[in-house]
Amino acid sequence: MQIARYWETIVNTLQDGLIVVDPGGRILFLNPAAEKLTGYSAADLVGNSCRTLNCTGCRIIGRGVAEKWCALYATGDVKAKRCLITNKDGRAVHVVKNGSVLRNESGHIIGAVETLTDMSEIVRQQQEIESLRKSCQLSDGFHGLVGESPAMQQVYELIDNVAQTEAPVLIQGQSGTGKELVARAIHEAGPRRDKPFIKVNCAALNENLLESELFGHVKGAYTGADRHRVGRFEAAHEGTIFLDEVGDIPPPIQIKLLRVLEEKEIERVGDHQPIGVNVRIVTATNRDLEALTAQGSFREDLFFRISVFPLQIPSLSGRLEDIPLLVQHFIRHNVLNSGKNIVGVSAAAMAALTNYAWPGNVRELRSAIEYAFVLCKDATIESGHLPPKILQPHHPSEHRTTRGNRTKLREREDLVRVLRQAAGNQSEAARILGVSRVTIWKRIKKYGIKTVEIRETF
Repeated sequence: MQIARYWETIVNTLQDGLIVVDPGGRILFLNPAAEKLTGYSAADLVGNSCRTLNCTGCRIIGRGVAEKWCALYATGDVKAKRCLITNKDGRAVHVVKNGSVLRNESGHIIGAVETLTDMSEIVRQQQEIESLRKSCQLSDGFHGLVGESPAMQQVYELIDNVAQTEAPVLIQGQSGTGKELVARAIHEAGPRRDKPFIKVNCAALNENLLESELFGHVKGAYTGADRHRVGRFEAAHEGTIFLDEVGDIPPPIQIKLLRVLEEKEIERVGDHQPIGVNVRIVTATNRDLEALTAQGSFREDLFFRISVFPLQIPSLSGRLEDIPLLVQHFIRHNVLNSGKNIVGVSAAAMAALTNYAWPGNVRELRSAIEYAFVLCKDATIESGHLPPKILQPHHPSEHRTTRGNRTKLREREDLVRVLRQAAGNQSEAARILGVSRVTIWKRIKKYGIKTVEIRETF
């Protein structure tokens, strides 16, 4: 066919970069699109090794030529492989690579041809979309968590990081800070998101009922056990089990729980047949497990097993800048449930909300908005609609000083606790808190923490 004479004209019109190499990897030809993509001219590359482009999709087998040198020659082709190449300016360029070996009439390899599709703009758009998605999450809620403060953004980042692992997470924080929401966020952000998320409140049941709830029982195991029951661990198979108030688990159950974590097997009450379970463990408590361990009421080996990744949730008094966003979130929720046309709060009401200490944290704020919905008849919540204790007179500067001292004291106590957990190792403490070692050193100086305080428990 005469059209074969015009192959060079044809390939020069392609929008994708095209490169032809010999069996040794030396570049024989590249079209204008490849020149534009790589930043190199044909004069720069022809005769030089294709390794000049430093493609991450290339796999060198060994020395020699063809099959002895490059995986492309060994396999015969490569299809739709996402790679990075390095252009003349040293910048990484996202490409999709397709390649095929060239053979002569005798079937011998005479080279290979590769096409490179520039994906940089698509990758940039994907990154922008992801950035916008995360920005929207801060306003609309990160897996149900609401807040834009630096403290909460750090929590979101830690959730994203730990969610991709199987490390047991111990969520710590005051009552009402949203520990269950954090546990659910870890589940939803991880690879088990499509599997069950099972919650157990360990403080709500006595020892016998908790054992049956966790591990199940067989018919006749005890009085009233008139049928087999599947436990929460079995129900959470391949998913996540969230043990809330884990510090309240009785010692006999702690032993059985440790065995489950170590051997990944459970036994139903009244049965001795082991049942394999594959679950991710997330626990939470508002109690000081280290103190309970020192007292002997919580097993040390279980504590270390469940607290591989401790995650501290800030109190509401430590992120007051999130109150307006939380208020609007609760207003929207209550509008849907009540049918009232309330759109916001007055400046005086917001001032009262931001000046209050919130010992009950986010849960107390939610209750305060529900209380206001009962009284409010108009579109705006006024200060008079809020619970009386929020409006109790106080000296603002004195309240802020007390609140500030309380926050500093809590931060100091948290740092001492983490340093003890890390056996005084500042680098390990920095890893646990998700900050730099320098930050740990500065905080030690700021709060005047002495070595003797850290060494009390190790």
